[in-house]
Amino acid sequence: MYMMETKKMIVVVIGAFLNALAMNLFLIPANIYASGFTGLAQLLSRLVGSFAPFNISTGILLFILNIPVTIIAWRKVGKSFTFYSFLSVILMSVFLEMIPIVHVSPDILLNAVFGGVIAAVGVGITLKYGASTGGMDIIAMLLSRMKDRPVGTYLFALNGIIIVTAGYIYGPEKALYTIVTLYTSTRVIDAIHTRHEKLTVMIITKKADELKQAIHSKLVRGITSLPAKGGFTNENKEMLMIVITRYELYELEKVIQETDSQAFTNIVETAHVFGMFRKD
Repeated sequence: MYMMETKKMIVVVIGAFLNALAMNLFLIPANIYASGFTGLAQLLSRLVGSFAPFNISTGILLFILNIPVTIIAWRKVGKSFTFYSFLSVILMSVFLEMIPIVHVSPDILLNAVFGGVIAAVGVGITLKYGASTGGMDIIAMLLSRMKDRPVGTYLFALNGIIIVTAGYIYGPEKALYTIVTLYTSTRVIDAIHTRHEKLTVMIITKKADELKQAIHSKLVRGITSLPAKGGFTNENKEMLMIVITRYELYELEKVIQETDSQAFTNIVETAHVFGMFRKD
């Protein structure tokens, strides 16, 4: 348990550092905007610097924007996920203040692509180990716990506002290169973690009761139990079927490994869910 938490902590630090590196070395110097709360903080920082007599850095604004969603998530989502997500936000804010803003390349396309890839690696590995980089990821988890609402709509709306505002104020070229960055980031995150918001997990186990209890203690999800039989051994087993969000995948994998390391688990992508998705 301590080794897993230590590994998770290290991954969160590396992810935050990569995100800050992508911002200060590629995206901010080229005036290209990231996605989600990071891009919003970046745009607000630029707007304040352009139209106000004072400046507020991207790191400070990112921290401020994440405070309200973190407070809600602490009460509604869970302490572990929220702690590591807010830790990622704090570390990224610190790294944004520590790493100097350097114009590595004058080529705006190289900045858009490399900034998007490096940031996406940071986000992807953080998600893979059961945390998040805050902002829209926390909102996605909140929405999945409250009701089955597609977070993609909200993320698209926020990114749309960032792109349109950047294009209107700083020229259409900035908006177009921001789209390149967003597309690159999405593809890399999909490759590292998973692109589907929902996943169906089928677990073949001989310890069904213990596993159901362990899953219910960690996740707010219903489980369907079906009889199963080994094709080679003819042993009687049970298949547990559960639909989760991608943010819960790490936690579920950890529960299965701790409860029944011999269980066979199949994870498939879920396009859509009808009916009750959460457990009352």
